[in-house]
Amino acid sequence: MLEKQCSRGFSHTRRPSDAHSGHDTVCCFPELFDRPLVTQFDLANASSDGGAALLKVADARLGLIEELARSVRDERMPGKVDHKLSELLSQRIFGLACGYADCNDAGRLAHDPVHKMLVGRDPVLGDSLASQPTLSRLENAVGPRDLYRMGETLVATVIDRHRLRLDRMCRQVIIDLDPTVDPTHGAQQLSLFHSHYDTWCYLPLLGFLSFDDEAEQYLFTAMLRPGDAPDRLGVLGVLRRMIPRVRSAFPGARILVRLDGGFGGPKILDFLDDQPRVDYVIGFARNSVLARSARRLMGKARRMSRRRSSPPPAAS
Repeated sequence: MLEKQCSRGFSHTRRPSDAHSGHDTVCCFPELFDRPLVTQFDLANASSDGGAALLKVADARLGLIEELARSVRDERMPGKVDHKLSELLSQRIFGLACGYADCNDAGRLAHDPVHKMLVGRDPVLGDSLASQPTLSRLENAVGPRDLYRMGETLVATVIDRHRLRLDRMCRQVIIDLDPTVDPTHGAQQLSLFHSHYDTWCYLPLLGFLSFDDEAEQYLFTAMLRPGDAPDRLGVLGVLRRMIPRVRSAFPGARILVRLDGGFGGPKILDFLDDQPRVDYVIGFARNSVLARSARRLMGKARRMSRRRSSPPPAAS
């Protein structure tokens, strides 16, 4: 846009080519500023994803991608491997984080200097990154056991980080489980029609941890489920594995489980009732049976709320 403006009648001068880069630069609006405003539009080895360097710093502190790579069995022939498993995972994960959801994007990102740096290669002189077929083979090679181990790695990384951050001084740990719609396009396996969302989709289950009164939530699991999956699918398994882990890491904290109304089946409620030092909140939709059963308790809750919100009597 700036180059177009400079060419549409605004006063500008063209400077000689830079002796080192060989590129022309444009000096815009010389009559407005006492110093040259220089623009250059053909910078070599440029990238629009410079902010992704922060992702590299975060992962270097967590060590998550290296741990995920150790969770996957690499059955490739060593003599024919050009890209280590950790490099492939880094390329795919950082690409997703930068908004490149499709493996086809690998074709134009293979030479991007920032993405090469994220994988640990020299931004300019380093070898190109993996191609789309290589990344697709990686995704298809990962099996259920690999995925389970990767899920365990994510849980352990999240819990260990916050156990060290909070030094176990935590009063309450909150576990939130939520389904989310992921619309699909094409004929992917398990892509099924969901009438509530009125689309063909997956219906993954996401789990988040939060601590005390902190607003930030931390993803600890993401379970892919078919588009027509019932809300309760997989929830009990996640809770059975997660609650003992949280209790071991934060022995002095109470655990609060928050669920949508669709999760409120008898098996899940019975399981939560049997857990010591575990509270739960389930967002049931209002109905006449529930309102009638809760009438006495709701009246008590309203009276307590009024007493707490009323001002104290004036001192005589």
